[in-house]
Amino acid sequence: MTKSRRTAAPGGSGGEGFTAEERAAMRERVKEQRAGKAADPDAEVRAKIAELTGEDRDLAERVHAAVRAAAPQLTPKLWYGMPAYARQGKVVCFFQAAGKFKARYATLGFGDAAALDDGAMWPTAFALRDWTDAVEERVRALVRQAAG
Repeated sequence: MTKSRRTAAPGGSGGEGFTAEERAAMRERVKEQRAGKAADPDAEVRAKIAELTGEDRDLAERVHAAVRAAAPQLTPKLWYGMPAYARQGKVVCFFQAAGKFKARYATLGFGDAAALDDGAMWPTAFALRDWTDAVEERVRALVRQAAG
């Protein structure tokens, strides 16, 4: 049996293994799992959003408000140190700050529990660079669909 070998790190760094940012996110995920269920998950997510800076914080606050309005049945939670929204413990959608992974844009992503299926192929993540009325409506529509 041959062992598979990773030739490039996630995130396109070109080296072997994970980037420092990815390792930090994994450590945060382990802490989240050990901590268990938060007494007030919405407050916990808002506190994490408050730690973000600049554009990331503004986008995260807007995404949080849009998700809570479009799908109040989803439970906020932290997932890899970022705001996420789940149904029965399974992540439906999540926000990923640009600064956390040194990316040029933030991301609104959707997990396997999201009901976005559309034929044989569909997007599961969207770049967020600015918040407009059109972006807000698109986010709300995607979240409503994803939440089922």
